[in-house]
Amino acid sequence: MNIKGTEYITLKEWAEARGIDPVLVRQRARRGTAPEGMIKVGRDWMIPEDAELEDKRIVSGKYIGQKRKRG
Repeated sequence: MNIKGTEYITLKEWAEARGIDPVLVRQRARRGTAPEGMIKVGRDWMIPEDAELEDKRIVSGKYIGQKRKRG
């Protein structure tokens, strides 16, 4: 599917091409943390073919022990 010059593929095709579980991507879509440019067509999600899944988890350890420090 081509919309405004961008080629879109189904969520399942996109996830399988990247070795990601489609359920994870659907959950992120519902939460609003999925790849940019996702659109919902009927009951299916469509994603730009070149979209990347961004991992925003904190892995620095900066927040470890925050609850203990308060008091």
